Amino acid sequence: MAEIVKSELLENVVGVIEEINGPIAIVKEVRNLKMMEVVKVSKHLLIGEVISLSGDKAVIQIYENTSGVRPGDYVYGTGEPLSVELGPGLLSKIYDGIQRPLDEIYEYGIFIPRGVDLPSLNREKVWNFKPLVNEGDILKGGSIIGEVPETSRIIHKILVPPDRSGKVVYIAKEGQYKVDDVICILEDPIRGRQELKMYHKWPVKIARPINNKFIPSEAMFTGQRVIDFLFPIARGGTASIPGGFGTGKTVTQHQLARWSDADIIIYVGCGERGNEITEVLEDFPKLVDPKTGKPLMERTVIIANTSNMPVTAREASIYTGITIGEYFRDMGYNVALMADSTSRWAEALRELSGRLEEMPAEEGFPAYLGSRLAAFYERAGFVETLSGLKGSLTLIGAVSPAGGDFSEPVTQNTKRFTKCFWALDKSLASQRHFPSINWMLSYSFYVDMVSEWWNKVDPNYKELRQRIMDILIREDRLQKIVKIIGLDALPQSERLILEIARVIRIGFLQQVAYDKIDSYCSPEKQIKMAKIILKLYDLSHDLVVNYRVPVSEIQNMKSISEIMRIKIEVPNDQLEKIDEIEKILVEEVEKIKERYS
Repeated sequence: MAEIVKSELLENVVGVIEEINGPIAIVKEVRNLKMMEVVKVSKHLLIGEVISLSGDKAVIQIYENTSGVRPGDYVYGTGEPLSVELGPGLLSKIYDGIQRPLDEIYEYGIFIPRGVDLPSLNREKVWNFKPLVNEGDILKGGSIIGEVPETSRIIHKILVPPDRSGKVVYIAKEGQYKVDDVICILEDPIRGRQELKMYHKWPVKIARPINNKFIPSEAMFTGQRVIDFLFPIARGGTASIPGGFGTGKTVTQHQLARWSDADIIIYVGCGERGNEITEVLEDFPKLVDPKTGKPLMERTVIIANTSNMPVTAREASIYTGITIGEYFRDMGYNVALMADSTSRWAEALRELSGRLEEMPAEEGFPAYLGSRLAAFYERAGFVETLSGLKGSLTLIGAVSPAGGDFSEPVTQNTKRFTKCFWALDKSLASQRHFPSINWMLSYSFYVDMVSEWWNKVDPNYKELRQRIMDILIREDRLQKIVKIIGLDALPQSERLILEIARVIRIGFLQQVAYDKIDSYCSPEKQIKMAKIILKLYDLSHDLVVNYRVPVSEIQNMKSISEIMRIKIEVPNDQLEKIDEIEKILVEEVEKIKERYS
């Protein structure tokens, strides 16, 4: 089959392989070749991309296993950059790093055969298209032509490609169409007649254009207390989750995918171990969307690229995912992209850079590591689309520093470009404290930006958050003193800080992902939990300072255990139970006062 296709491409020969080094090929006798153009290599028709041109020579990175490729093999041009197909049928799909459908490739075997070339979108499935424009309308790039109900929850809006425009001279009637059927024809004085289908292609390395980008101001609520309350992220914001092996990066991203109030989830498994990607592929289809009761996959796209796949495809997978995310953002949806992990992506850059014999920078990473990370995270944002709609793309990148060392280059460069830093702690994970986000190392620059959103829930949010953080900071300082002089040397008021911090850590920050009640915590419940803990502190402080009550007496209060069990015993729709616990707390405190008066 490959030989037949080769004969058809013979007239498109653009060069001959002179040297091959893993996924990198040096091509000579180059003609009619452009930077970033996709090529087919050898009789196997392996997919590659031009990354360097010099005289009559070119450097190509190949996205597939290059065994069997040799000097003298032909390279065939396609005339197009590496692009993804964007249209109905993306949701619920599982792709590899260059958008090949893995569920269809599975029919060929458990491993991806070389040279396989399947369309990313199903060409046979029919969709119910409803036009939203009329003949004679003037459309510009990004305008909405019509709608397709892709899933029970998501209406897929068919867009004019950003680089097209013109007057509508034909629009298909409402009915059943395939993705490659012509549904609209535009007439433009410069471009002439342009046939539009239900899908179009877009280069992955080029950000899709927008009208305007706004400062993120609305919280992307995740239902995870340590994130939402202490280190919130805004819609269109950026966050990084650094952590060593076993600290819970994958489970944390599962929780964000399941519970965040994003409309669309893009999950990019970039270079992780095969068993971890397998876990994602098995778990995601089983996850239930709490908003609809239907499978979460109905609003999810998965890009799966395991560590045993070619490193070049790993590098491309990030761009494939973010381009699909931008496409749904352009429809006016709020999109959250989870990249797990950017460290493996950076390692792919390092390997390719080494094969290209580029001058290495810190720890062997290329000097352009920072600029590549910046270009990735800068594609996030809360924007006005070309059609005038508001949409957002939120980027959350996991980082896997070797040995949990946050001083390594990928983590340090990522911190420069993300405004949320959720540092996962190995010691917390070993104590079974999950999410293992270290409150002393983590931060968020979105606290002030999302305060207006939180103020709709409770106008005292910032004060509550600051008081919780102050107690945790004081506890951290006191723990260092305790290691030197012991707990008994502390005054009662400072021992009280340690006790209240324990209640905050176990009763508020710790959250059980697999508990039916605790897996998701509403904003109203988070506020009430914070308030009752702080009330416990205020009342206890009064007992210690004014009534000389020892902290050991306070520790025996029944209401403390009740407060710590709120997270697993009080559902989000029964918050009046927290008020009942507060009454028990006040009654207990009054009885203690009577005894010590």
